Amino acid sequence: MKTFAFDFIVLGSGVAGLRAAAELADYGQTAIITKAAIGESSSEYAQGGVAVVMSDDDDIYLHYEDTIKAGDGLCDKNAVFTLVDEGPRYINELIAQGANFDMHEGTLDFTREAAHSVNRIIHAKGDATGHEIVRSLKNSVSKKESIKRFENVFAVDIIQENGMVSGIFAIEESSQEKVVFSAKAVILATGGAGQMFKRTTNPPVATGDGIAISFRAGACQKDLEFYQFHPTALTMKNTPAFLLSESMRGEGGVLKNIHGKRFCHNYHKLAELAPRDVVSRAIFSEMQKTDSEFVYLDLTGLEKDFVKNRFPKIYNTCLDFGLDITKEYIPVSPAAHYYMGGVETDLWGRTSIEGLYAAGETACTGVHGANRLASNSLLEGVVFGGRSAKAAIVDSKHKTLQKNNVDYKDEIDLSDKYEVYLQEIQETMWENVGVVRNFDGLAKAVSYFNEKLEMISDKKPANQKTGEIINMFYVGKLMALAAASREGSRGAHFREDFPEKSKEDFHIIFKDGKFSPINR
Repeated sequence: MKTFAFDFIVLGSGVAGLRAAAELADYGQTAIITKAAIGESSSEYAQGGVAVVMSDDDDIYLHYEDTIKAGDGLCDKNAVFTLVDEGPRYINELIAQGANFDMHEGTLDFTREAAHSVNRIIHAKGDATGHEIVRSLKNSVSKKESIKRFENVFAVDIIQENGMVSGIFAIEESSQEKVVFSAKAVILATGGAGQMFKRTTNPPVATGDGIAISFRAGACQKDLEFYQFHPTALTMKNTPAFLLSESMRGEGGVLKNIHGKRFCHNYHKLAELAPRDVVSRAIFSEMQKTDSEFVYLDLTGLEKDFVKNRFPKIYNTCLDFGLDITKEYIPVSPAAHYYMGGVETDLWGRTSIEGLYAAGETACTGVHGANRLASNSLLEGVVFGGRSAKAAIVDSKHKTLQKNNVDYKDEIDLSDKYEVYLQEIQETMWENVGVVRNFDGLAKAVSYFNEKLEMISDKKPANQKTGEIINMFYVGKLMALAAASREGSRGAHFREDFPEKSKEDFHIIFKDGKFSPINR
C-alpha cells in the first residue's frame, strides 16, 4: 500500500478545486487528487458565463436581490452577500493572471440571463467561459512547485483520527493499488451528481463522490432535494444532452411548442427569462400537453453572423449533429444540470468535521437556496474555493500530520455490471426524482436504493467503477429521502401531490452519517 504525506489535499480539479490549490500552494505541500485528468469537470463545460458586478450600470445589491429572489426564500443571506461582494475582486484576479473574457469597445462585454435584472454576465470565446477559467487556473497551478498532481486516482473514503480529518484513502486506477494520503486538511471540490439522471449536461465524472464520502464520514448534508434541471438541453436521437446556454434566450432566443407557438408567457411574466425551475416545468408541462419529447428553441429571428460569433461552440457542435441553428429550430428538453444541495459549510468552507472543507458544487454554502441564479456557479467556485483554502491554511497552522491506519479487507467488485447499475440508477432517478415528483415515485426510489445498499453492506469498492456506483447508491437515497420529506414545492423541488409552497422556511439536514432527515 502506497503512502503519501502533504499539508493539504484538494479532491477535484474544477474551478473550485484549482482555485483552492493555487491558494494553498504558497503555504504548504499540496496534493490535487482527481479521478480523471486535471480540469475534467462540469466547470470545463460551463458555457454561459460568470455573473459579476463590474459594470457602471450594476451594483452588488442588485445582484444580491436577484440571487435571493431566485433562491425562493432559502438562501443564506450572509453567503449571498459574500459572493456578490467578493466576486469582482476574484474575477479581477483571474484577469490579471491571464483569463481572457470577451470585450466590447474596450470594456468587458456584459450579457443577460434568466432572472437577472441587468446585464452582468461576462463570457469567454462566446460560449466557452468555463474552459477559459479552467485553462487560466491550470496555468497558475502548473507554476507552483509545491503542488503534486495525482490523476486517475479515486478517493474511496475520508480517514479520521480522534474526530479530525487526517487524510484520504484512495485507489490508483491504472494499477488498482491502494493509496493512503495523509494531510492536515482536506478540501472537497468533486462537483455535482448529474450522472444520477438519464438526461444530464454533466460529464461522466459527476457521480456525487464528495457528498457520499463526506456523508459516510459523518459530515452534515443540506438541501439535497434541490437539483436544478436546465431547461434547454439538445434532444436528438443518438446525441448527448448537450447544454444550450441560458444566454441563447438572454440574447433573444424564444421557446416554442411542437406546433410552433410560444408558451413561456403563460407560466411567468418574464417568459423565457423566468427562473430556471419555472422554465423547466413550463417545458415539461408543454411536452405533456402536446405529447412530445421536446419543445423548440428558436434563434432564427437573430442575425446569422451574430449567432455564429456569439455561440461558436454551440453553433459548430449542432452543425456536427446536422443542425444549423441559424436556420432551424433546435429540439430541447430539460436535463439534470446543477446540485444546489451538498456538504453543509460555513462562509469559509468549513464542514461539521474538523479539517474537512468543501467548495463549489460539492458544497452547500447557502448561496443558491432552492434554485440557483444563472451564472452564479462559476463565481461561487472561484470565491469559495479561495475562501476554503484561506480557512484551511489558518486552521492547520498548529496541526501535525497523523499516522493513518486503514483496514481494507472486505471488498466488493461491481465493475462487470457497471453499465447495468448506472442505467438502473439513471432511470430510477429520472422517473421518480426528476422535474416533477410525488410520494409514490420517491418511495419507489428509496426502496430501490435501500435494496442496493443492503447488498453492499459495509464492503469497500475494489475499483473506481464500483466506488462510483456505491456513491450513487448513497446519493440517490439521500436525494429521494430529502425530496419525500419536503411536503411542499419550493424552487427546483416540485411535488405534484404538494404543489403549493410551504409556509415555513426550513432546510432538510442529514447528520452523523444517518439516513434520517431533520428539519432545521
